[in-house]
Amino acid sequence: MSEFDYVKDESGIVTITMDMAGPVNTMNATCRQLMNDCVTRLEQETDLSGVILASAKSTFFAGGDLKELYSVPKGEEAALLEIIELLKGPLRRLEKLPVPVVAAINGAALGGGFEICLACNHRIIVNKSSAIVGLPEVTLGLLPGAGGVVRMINLLGLEQGLPYLLEGKKLKPAQALDVGLVDEMVESVDELVSRAKAWIKANPDASLQPWDTKGYKIPGGNIHNPRIVQTLQAAPVMLYTKTRGLLPAPERILSVATDAVTVDFDTALKSETRGLAYLVTTPQAKNIINSMFFQLNRINAGVSRPKGPEKQVVKRVGIIGAGAMGQAIAYVSAKAGVEVILKSSSLASAEKGKAYSEKLVSKLVEKGRMGEDKKQAVLALIKPTDSYSELSGCDLIIEAVPENMTLKSTVLKDIEPFLGEGVVVGSNTSTLPISQLAESSGSAANVIGIHFFSPADKMPLVEIICGEKTSDETLAKAFDYARQVGKTPIVVNDSLGFYTSRVFLSFLDEGVRMLEEGISPVVIDRMGQQIGMPVGPLAAQDEVSQSLIRTVRETHSEMGVYGSKYDIDAAARVAETMINSYQRAGRHQGGGFYEYPESDDKKPGDKHIWPKLFELYQKADVTIPEQDMKDRILFRQVIESIKSLQEGVLRSVADGNIGSIFGIGAPVWTGGFIQFVNTYGLQQFVDRCEQLSAAYGDRFNVPELVKQKLAAGELFE
Repeated sequence: MSEFDYVKDESGIVTITMDMAGPVNTMNATCRQLMNDCVTRLEQETDLSGVILASAKSTFFAGGDLKELYSVPKGEEAALLEIIELLKGPLRRLEKLPVPVVAAINGAALGGGFEICLACNHRIIVNKSSAIVGLPEVTLGLLPGAGGVVRMINLLGLEQGLPYLLEGKKLKPAQALDVGLVDEMVESVDELVSRAKAWIKANPDASLQPWDTKGYKIPGGNIHNPRIVQTLQAAPVMLYTKTRGLLPAPERILSVATDAVTVDFDTALKSETRGLAYLVTTPQAKNIINSMFFQLNRINAGVSRPKGPEKQVVKRVGIIGAGAMGQAIAYVSAKAGVEVILKSSSLASAEKGKAYSEKLVSKLVEKGRMGEDKKQAVLALIKPTDSYSELSGCDLIIEAVPENMTLKSTVLKDIEPFLGEGVVVGSNTSTLPISQLAESSGSAANVIGIHFFSPADKMPLVEIICGEKTSDETLAKAFDYARQVGKTPIVVNDSLGFYTSRVFLSFLDEGVRMLEEGISPVVIDRMGQQIGMPVGPLAAQDEVSQSLIRTVRETHSEMGVYGSKYDIDAAARVAETMINSYQRAGRHQGGGFYEYPESDDKKPGDKHIWPKLFELYQKADVTIPEQDMKDRILFRQVIESIKSLQEGVLRSVADGNIGSIFGIGAPVWTGGFIQFVNTYGLQQFVDRCEQLSAAYGDRFNVPELVKQKLAAGELFE
C-alpha cells in the first residue's frame, strides 16, 4: 500500500498519506482498492485513537477518473453502480469508525477529492489560493456520486447547499471556512498534520458525523418544513429557465437533494449512486467531458503550439486603438503584469481607454477581490499615448482599430519604423484575411491574427489566425501571450471570417431566413434559446449591429472569394433594409429588430420586438415544425463548423469544439458543434441533413467529411 502510506504513531493516530502513481491522486480502480484496504485495516486496529487523511501531492485529491467514466457505454449502468459502491462503501465505513477522522487539505480538493473530505469528522485547510474546494461535477454533466450531494445537503441544508451543487462553485480557503465546508485554516502546509493530531487529542469522542447523531436535524429543515416544500416546488421552474431542459445533471442533482431531505441518509446515498450511473452514459455528459475536460486541457497545455520555439513571456505590449476592444485588451494585459503602451489618435482618447481599466479594478477593490496596492500597480502599467514612437521597445504590438482593411493596413505601415527586430504584430480582426493584411508589413512572417472576443475582459477565448507566411516563432509568441493573460487560444488558418465569425454569422443568417419566410420573430429567437444558444439569432444580430453585417457583406464583395465563401445573403439583405429604410442599425445605435426602452431609473428596460417587424415580415399562414426550426439553427452552425475543418481553416476538432463553446456560445450540452455529431450519430446526422436540405435548401447539404468519417467507421476526434 505504498501509494497510501499508512503510519501509526505512539498515541494511536494513523496518518494515511495518499501518493498515487501519476501527478495527482485520482478515484480509479487502484484508489478504490487502497481505500478499502486502509479502512479494513483501520477497523481491525485495537488501540486506534484517530485518523488523518493527508496528501503527498501538491493537490489533496483531484477527483474521479474521467477516462474511466467516459469509457462506460450505454447499457452498462448496472455494472457502474457496483463500481461506484466500491468507493462509496469504504467512505461510509470510514465515517463510522469509533474515532475522529480528519482531512488535512494541503491543496485543491475538488469533486471526488472533496467528497472524501466530507466523509471526515473535521476538515483543516491550508490558507493558499491553490487550495480550492468544491463539487464541480455538474459542469461536466455529472453529479457528485461518492456521497457529495447527500453530505452537502445534510451539512449545510437544502437552501444553502443546493447552489454549490447546481453551480459547481469552487471556494478558496477563507470562503470555505466562512460557509462551513471546512472547520479550520492554517497558514502553512507544515502545520496541517500537527494541527490535525492536536484536534484529535482534544476531541477524542468526536467520531460521530452530525447526520449519524440521534435526533440530528438538517439545517433549515427537511421535507416537513413548509419553507423547504416551497423551495422544492419553485426549484424546477428556476432550473428550467437556466438549462431549458437540455442538461440532465442539474435536474438529477435536484432529485437527489430532494431525497436527502426526505428519506434516511443511507437510502439517499443509494439514490445518488443511481443518479451518477444514469448521467455517466448520457450523450450530454459524454459531450461535455470530451470537450470541456479532455480537449480543453490539451489546448491549454499547448497541443496547437509549435514545438520548436522556446516559451516566451511578453514584457511590453503596444495596443493601437483605445476603443472597446483596445481598452479591454489593455486591461487583461496589465492585470497579468504586462506593461502596456495604449496608443490612440489623441491623448484624450487614450486616457479614456485607460479609465476603463480604472473602473474595472475599482470594482474589484470594492468587492474585496483586489487590494488598493494591486489596483495602483495594474494602472501604473498602462501608459496612454498619441505617439507611435512610444511603441519602441515593445515585444508585441496588437492593432485594435475598426474592422476596415484600408485602416488596418495603414496602421501596419505607420508602425513599421518603430518595430524592433522580430517584433510580432497581431491584428485583432474578426473577419479580415491575415495574409492580405500582412502585405502591408515589412515582415509578413511576424504578422498574425489575435482575435479577442467582446468584452475581452470577460470572454475566455482568443482565436489566433495564421497567415500564409506567419512563422512558427510568431505563432508561438501569440499563443504564449494568450496563455499569459489567462485566455484559451485556438489556432486556425487564414480565410475570410476565419472560424468563429464564419459560424456565428451562419447562426444570424439562418434566423433572418426564417424571418423572411414569415415566421414570427418572437418564435425565431425562442427557438434559438430552446436549443441552448445564449440569445436568439435576431437578438444576436442586433447586438453585433446591423451595420457590421452590412460591412462584412461589403468586404465579401470587395475581396471576392478568399478561402471559402460563407453565405450571409439573407442577414445582409435584411440589414440593408433595416438601415436604409428605417435607420435601425442595432442595439447600440438606438434599436434594430428590437426596441430597447429605458426604465424610470435610466437602466435598460425590457426589450421587445420592434412592432414594424411583424408588419414587414410575419405571415399568418406560414408554419414550420418547431423541431425543424431548432434543427435549422443548430445544424446550420454544425455544418459550417465541419466545412471549416474540411477546408483546413480549423486545424483540429478540439479547436472547433472549444472555439464554438467559448467564442460563439454553442450550447454546452453539445460539447461543441463538431462533437455534437459524434453522439447524435453520423448516420442519423446524414439522414437529418438530407431531410433539411430537401425542405430548406442546399446550405444543409451533408459535408463530404462526414460521409468519409462514416464510411471509415470513425468519429470526429
